[in-house]
Amino acid sequence: MFWRRFRRDRWAVAGGIAIIIIILLAIFGAPLAAAITDHSVNEKFFYEMTDEFGSAKGPTLSNDGGVFIFGGDSLGRDVLVRILYGARASLTVALMATVMELVIGVGLGLTAGFYRGKVDTFISRASDVVLTLPVLLLAAGLASACSGTREGCLGGLIKPGLPLVATIIGLFSWPYIFRIIRGQVLSLREKEFVEASRSLGAGGGRIVRKEILPNVVAPIIVYATLIIPTNILFEAALSFLGLGIPASIPSWGRMLDEASSNGVQYTPWLMLFPGLFLLVTTLAFNLLGDGLRDALDPKSAATLEA
Repeated sequence: MFWRRFRRDRWAVAGGIAIIIIILLAIFGAPLAAAITDHSVNEKFFYEMTDEFGSAKGPTLSNDGGVFIFGGDSLGRDVLVRILYGARASLTVALMATVMELVIGVGLGLTAGFYRGKVDTFISRASDVVLTLPVLLLAAGLASACSGTREGCLGGLIKPGLPLVATIIGLFSWPYIFRIIRGQVLSLREKEFVEASRSLGAGGGRIVRKEILPNVVAPIIVYATLIIPTNILFEAALSFLGLGIPASIPSWGRMLDEASSNGVQYTPWLMLFPGLFLLVTTLAFNLLGDGLRDALDPKSAATLEA
């Protein structure tokens, strides 16, 4: 029934296909870049892709070092290759941050919604405090502090690189999924099947695992597809400010930062192509999330079938 409902939404199906293509590009970016351009991300610096003033040259299909479909940057690096490698970095950070958000938010949401009382009050107030924090400023400060040394933060637990950026995003974004799961659990804990399980002698932990958690899987899946593009944009914002992924690792946000410093009016392709990939990726995840929500929601599904 779910597949029948989902495939009726052509935009959601198109979004799913686009996500699969982007994931494949991220996984096989290195061999694909070698096949198309005959060089890897940091293997060569093509000085012929810069003019006598050191400015980047635009896209070209005829070059001794290989084709430059998306042109080069001011250092003579292939923009297409950096975009392919940047897809891996951006998706890795987004997925790692999403998993962290789900673990924290779902765990706390189940606990607060089921046990209520003082436990619910304490966790809810903690989420309110996190929501009131200036996220971008704190993330920028934490990224600067942890990236300044090789040891990182918390005794080496959080080290510079992709895990650091993912941790920063996950630590400040879990309250949103927490509130959704908490609201779902508050409704489910009063249902008849929960009361029946409790009357049979099941403990709170077993009820949460066996009865409540399976009934909140659908909103978890839907929300996960919706927060992944948010996390991609968050990573792009940090990298754009020079506080995200290290400069040695290509990412779409850092490429946009480099494009802005080079002058968009003179080298528009440096911002056009990574911005286009970022736009398509976020749009695809949002379309897929909307389609999953309509297919998994009984009310929306009934409306579509009618």
